[in-house]
Amino acid sequence: MTRTPIRIARSRNPFEESGVALDAAGVRRYTDLPATLVDVLRTHVDARPDAEAVVEVGGRRLTYAELWDGAVRVAGGLYADGVRSGDRVAIRYPAGVNWVLAFWGTVLAGGIAVPVNTRSAEPEVRYVLDDAGATVDLTAESPLPDGDPYFAHDLEPDDVAAMFYTSGTTGHPKGVPTTHEAFITNAENMIRCFGLPRDSGSELRTLISVPLFHVTACNSQLLVAAYAGGASVILPALDLPTLIEVLETERISFIVTVPAVYSLLLRHPDFAGTDLSAVRVVGYGGAPIAPTLVRALKAAFPQASLLNGYGMTETAALITVLPDHDAAAHADSVGYPVPSVDLGIVPIGTDPAVGELVVRGANVTSGYWNKPAATADALVDGWLHTGDIVRVDEAGRVHIVDRVKDIIIRGGENVSSVEVEAVLLSAPGVADAAVLAVPDEVMGEKVGAVLFGGEAAIDLDAVLGHCRNHLADFKIPQFAAIRTEPLPRNPGGKLLKSQLRGQVRWGAPLR
Repeated sequence: MTRTPIRIARSRNPFEESGVALDAAGVRRYTDLPATLVDVLRTHVDARPDAEAVVEVGGRRLTYAELWDGAVRVAGGLYADGVRSGDRVAIRYPAGVNWVLAFWGTVLAGGIAVPVNTRSAEPEVRYVLDDAGATVDLTAESPLPDGDPYFAHDLEPDDVAAMFYTSGTTGHPKGVPTTHEAFITNAENMIRCFGLPRDSGSELRTLISVPLFHVTACNSQLLVAAYAGGASVILPALDLPTLIEVLETERISFIVTVPAVYSLLLRHPDFAGTDLSAVRVVGYGGAPIAPTLVRALKAAFPQASLLNGYGMTETAALITVLPDHDAAAHADSVGYPVPSVDLGIVPIGTDPAVGELVVRGANVTSGYWNKPAATADALVDGWLHTGDIVRVDEAGRVHIVDRVKDIIIRGGENVSSVEVEAVLLSAPGVADAAVLAVPDEVMGEKVGAVLFGGEAAIDLDAVLGHCRNHLADFKIPQFAAIRTEPLPRNPGGKLLKSQLRGQVRWGAPLR
């Protein structure tokens, strides 16, 4: 099978693409960005030192001047401890001010920040620390490094600023070196595609309710707020009553979370009557969303734009965005390519509009940390292979069909688990759903559904009736398991199907 991509046309792309040019290798880059993250931060320290930069809900609040003063002291402490350009610093603080100061301090020192999943078991943490070769390990119990103010003056756009690890849903997680240019490119993509106010100051207040060790929270919220001169309001742990309260009291203008959280949020008794007039942008991603939930969000946030973002750790976050005007009519799409990337399809059959999505651009990593074989497999002729099977419609919108490994082959028919999950999520009483292959001696595989109803009971007959109205017969789940606890997801909201497969116990077939 050929791996030569068919490039996706940009003719109907709705996003502003001025200031983007091809480099000598044909890679799309912005031509007039700040050189480094240090320059980004320093701009707002000089322009608005007394403006609020970081808020930890229930904790400290920092202005831009205080953020800079704290971060350069952390950088000075790291430098005094021997951290030099390119050294890796593991960050294991909980979400909050200390995490932010450790991240910025590491970047200012010229080191490479390595955010570590605080939910990982000790062997998983040890793997990341050893693989990264971390010279400093900032655990939850560690005091912040402290020293004379310092920051590196010789940083370049292609220097690595941080290294996030993939979720490790299959095998060990992989380190993804991310440059200053990649981070800033993603921030510019967010400003353009999400319609965020540029150089906004107090107009932009983003509520970070997903973990900071994930690229959505760090790259597409914390660093975007810093890029625009706004404020990051950090919720140390996801708690719906607190989240609802903070939306109002902190006058949040920009929120991002996964569809399952929005579904539970809208059902929460505290949500009704909350003043949401400050919210201007509602972002989601990481999982399919039901059209009914899109409509409910539009009703709940009437003054806000609703946007779907799709991305990867390997691309510093965004690859595509579905704009507000398409949100309801094309809820099954992840939208159009952001200005800094080219997209292509490697066909898996005879239809050139269906195949594996590949991407290249200034925000795409150059490879995995110390993983030459994985790098060679994922990056071919400059194109990153995402592992996602997509379909491109006549308008140029991208639709996720499935992960390569999650396609269910039932008696020779391909069943997209993503398609079935989207239908299940729109069924009555379903708050979250996962679709898995169930081995079968005759058909090879059959369709199994794992359902979670939140606080409500699930009427399985009603769910199956809904499926019969929206799916071909061979796609309707033949097995079902109802859970009383949320489905396992990584911090970015993606289903951990490998973990779920080990937990679920299928009963007798439904039909």
